Amino acid sequence: MKSAVIVFPGSNCDRDAFEAIKLITGEAPAMVWHRETELPDGVDFILVPGGFSYGDYLRSGAIAGRSPIMREVVSAADKGVAVMGVCNGFQTLTETGLLPGALLRNANLHFVCKEQPLEIANSNTRFTSAYSGTRDTVIPVAHHDGNYFADEATLDRLEGEGCVVFRYQGNPNGSARDIAGVTNEAGNVMGLMPHPERAVDQTHGGTGGRAVFESLLGSV
Repeated sequence: MKSAVIVFPGSNCDRDAFEAIKLITGEAPAMVWHRETELPDGVDFILVPGGFSYGDYLRSGAIAGRSPIMREVVSAADKGVAVMGVCNGFQTLTETGLLPGALLRNANLHFVCKEQPLEIANSNTRFTSAYSGTRDTVIPVAHHDGNYFADEATLDRLEGEGCVVFRYQGNPNGSARDIAGVTNEAGNVMGLMPHPERAVDQTHGGTGGRAVFESLLGSV
């Protein structure tokens, strides 16, 4: 699987993403700086990592969503390439319009950082197929603006089309309908607030996120 990790000023999970992808796929991803205007040829998977891109000025992900490289990410997604945004990356994908909704300030107005139990709401996607037969997992969260919001019609559509893929068990941030992760209608773009790249090695505390990358590896 040929992959790429987008790097912005303020990204702090790009190295975790690099190591997780390399561990599971056996191939090191390309690290693509935000000012680049091209992606590697033949890329199968793009990860937009967590952190505080551009210091979260304006609002989380707003400036990153307008970086030169994101035009290429949007173009690749439109062609069916798998794209995953984690935490700040999820925020960035909503800013580009690749995913619906928005990520608001946590309902309790506090940063949350902990191991988070999740329900696997749909294991029939290219990001979750390796969870087949598994009803829940644990993946760490670390965010201040993770409160997923969309209007009721959009939420109904996401649920009706199977686009809600992860839900919180014990909602930590006030997200509508306990939503922790969603895909686009085509199923090739996913946004996820928890950090699967931090949960792929048992020596780091757990492997609850490993199946996300295994799913992707099996889908290309």
